[in-house]
Amino acid sequence: VQLQASGGGLVQAGGSLRLSCARSDGTIDILDMAWFRQAPGKEREFVALIRWAGITTAYAESVKGRFIISKDDAENTMYLQMNSLTPEDTAVYYCATTALSRLAVLDDGLGCSYNYGVDYWGKGTQVTVSS
Repeated sequence: VQLQASGGGLVQAGGSLRLSCARSDGTIDILDMAWFRQAPGKEREFVALIRWAGITTAYAESVKGRFIISKDDAENTMYLQMNSLTPEDTAVYYCATTALSRLAVLDDGLGCSYNYGVDYWGKGTQVTVSS
């Protein structure tokens, strides 16, 4: 399985970007997919998840209300629409997916964090937000 992320770039604070992640094996309609990000000097963190049916989504507290995850099964592509970007959103963004199992997240009522389930990672795309 190959995941190819694209759409990153340089944007001013308050701006928007849309990331794309293409999945190579044509199974995006039956498996969960997610976005993660890693800022310099920090650990990789969960951003958003979309369940295989495309109905259920989950977000980290830090992006809730600003980012929207979606997918197009016909195109085997997942998207992350990022709005109201801040310099704190600067990171390399990775798409991820599972082979057979469900992606598990923990919900503390404010937002979600990753628990387990990722089997494949894409190479990442850089997002830089200037102040």
